[in-house]
Amino acid sequence: MDLPFTHKPGRRERHLRRRHENPLFAWPPQEVSPEDLLAAQQADHEEMEAFRERFRTLVQRAVELPPDAGSERILELKESLERQYEQSFGLPEDHARERDALRKLIDLIMRAIRKSAGTDPLARQELADEEAARLIHFRLLEHPLVADLLHPQSPIAPDELASTLLGAPLDEVAAALELFDPEQIAQLVDQSARLLEELAARGLDVAPPGQRIGMFLARLDPEGMRRH
Repeated sequence: MDLPFTHKPGRRERHLRRRHENPLFAWPPQEVSPEDLLAAQQADHEEMEAFRERFRTLVQRAVELPPDAGSERILELKESLERQYEQSFGLPEDHARERDALRKLIDLIMRAIRKSAGTDPLARQELADEEAARLIHFRLLEHPLVADLLHPQSPIAPDELASTLLGAPLDEVAAALELFDPEQIAQLVDQSARLLEELAARGLDVAPPGQRIGMFLARLDPEGMRRH
């Protein structure tokens, strides 16, 4: 069945697209119903409208923030901006402009925090570490799979993780694996191998997804390999 998937879907529609007629998720492969797709698109759209309203409110709060605002108020605003930035990747359509504005506001707040830290070496190091972690986090969010996995209401159920990774583009798999520790990756190796064996027993050729298992193994450290 040809379904009217959108060009730039939100997180709910993205995951329906992954599952649609995909033997990695169910056998026999299950079609996504038009009703489920419409419901997902509507929910994604409603979330986008709520995002736009929160975005306007946050920008106004940042503009009106007084110079003598306390550290608690400043940090709360920074966390809200970061959370808004992260959740923008789960929305339909393109929100590059909003993200650019959010990053600029976060940078302004960080400059003020660094200034207040003065020459304290420990405080400056902690801020540098935080900035490095934020840059890595923001880089990973550019991958839709990572954004969907990290969303507080991820559409990807735990028992769908192996199926999702096996069917994802290799660059998204590589990024997503940065979210897991060696023990979790070892479990994914086991789950993925079993799934591929089951499909092969049904006569399905799923050789390309087998590349992902190699990527999983490459992420394991020696201790993780011994556990596996």
